[in-house]
Amino acid sequence: MKNIITPVISAVIASLLTIAAFYFFAGDKLGQQHQQDSDAFPAYAASYYDNESTSAPDTPFDFTLAAEKATPAVVHITSTQEAVARNDQQQQQIPEFFRDFFGDQLPQQQQRGPRMGSGSGVIISEDGFIITNNHVVADADELTVVLVDNRSYVATVVGTDPTTDLALIKIDEEALPFLKFANSEDVKVGQWVAAIGNPFRGLNSTVTAGIVSATGRNINILRDQQYAIESFIQTDAAVNPGNSGGALVNMDGDMVGINSAIASPTGAYAGYAFAVPSNIATKVVSDLKEFGSVQRGFLGVSIQEVNAALAEEYDLNTNQGVYVAELVESGSAAAAGIEKGDVIVQVDNKKINQTSDLLSYIGRKRPGDEVEVIVLRNGERQNYTMELKTLEGTAKIASSTRVEALEELGADFQTLTEEEAEELNVEGGVKVVRTFAGKFRQQGIRPGFIITGIAGKPVRSVEDLTEVVENERGGVLVEGIYPDSADEKQYYGMPL
Repeated sequence: MKNIITPVISAVIASLLTIAAFYFFAGDKLGQQHQQDSDAFPAYAASYYDNESTSAPDTPFDFTLAAEKATPAVVHITSTQEAVARNDQQQQQIPEFFRDFFGDQLPQQQQRGPRMGSGSGVIISEDGFIITNNHVVADADELTVVLVDNRSYVATVVGTDPTTDLALIKIDEEALPFLKFANSEDVKVGQWVAAIGNPFRGLNSTVTAGIVSATGRNINILRDQQYAIESFIQTDAAVNPGNSGGALVNMDGDMVGINSAIASPTGAYAGYAFAVPSNIATKVVSDLKEFGSVQRGFLGVSIQEVNAALAEEYDLNTNQGVYVAELVESGSAAAAGIEKGDVIVQVDNKKINQTSDLLSYIGRKRPGDEVEVIVLRNGERQNYTMELKTLEGTAKIASSTRVEALEELGADFQTLTEEEAEELNVEGGVKVVRTFAGKFRQQGIRPGFIITGIAGKPVRSVEDLTEVVENERGGVLVEGIYPDSADEKQYYGMPL
């Protein structure tokens, strides 16, 4: 036994001495090297932390705080529409690959009973203002809002903006939970976000997480709108039918976007979701509250996105920016000195790489606002300061298209441009953009109708229409045309 114990003890003592000597001579150096490596390549757990933080968070990364803050403000919206003849052609115009997610899919054939759809919305003020998608409330005769605690309200439409697919509605209540808008310019690709919806069908307050996979995305889903603004935030957070109009929030639970569309071959979530940036939504909400319609300034240019082929064709010396293809004679750009063939590369401090950059930035401006535009002309940078104008060529805020006098008509209106009037061979008119519950729908007037006169008086602008509606009483005759049958004059009688 002694023969075994003695070698074992000797081996243990030798090992201990070796370890002690190793740390005595090399330990400090190794510690310094480890510290230097840590400073150069800090390693943390795979979790989110503030960029200014010097250490990893104590708890694993999760969305608990953001979800607790945001979910009480996300509501369920049910829209009810009385039976009307369905225009199958309009349905077919929507690209199959890009589908909105209105909730219950409307049938292809005409229905005898009322039709219902559903979506989500976000409370943005304690007194009951709610932002949602235009396609959630479009053509609705009645809107019902259900809160997370199951309280139910009938909502009224404050205003809509089909060009951004946003709408503002209101319920009569106080002291409601609400979300604040964050600055969507701060959203970066790779940033974590949460999509929060309230589809209600047993799934109220759904929260999904993902990262921002792109910004400024144009998916051409609003191409039926002449002045559509598409600059979506793209995310891989799972978004499904019924979540349209819900909130896209950052880690602080503040809203960076309104979930609006998904890219899918089936209509169900397939990995790509799109949200309207909060900065666009903020402008739309402000205008709808103050004016009843969106006040938008225009540069007065027709544009194309610069790519390699276009750059080679016109020898542009750049592969990014927005090419000025045409100028409106009375527009802001022409008056400032911008020329056809210029490439817009910057507006104020905003770098312009693609058309969505330009449209989203200018879309947040009003008539009368001044912007500084930098263009490339023959490879040289040129600076221009200009005052934005309306489509009619004035720098004044346009009259509201949803003033009280027009609300009973139940429609949104838009003055025809000179180009549209010339194409239709009319001196001017007012286009019916959308119809709601009201006299126009009761009389069978459909979106797209061009009003050219009321009560024997010519109508050339929304202002003309407003004046007639405010001053006329009794039965009047509305006359106009539909663009697809411009040779046939249409007449509708209605009381005012």
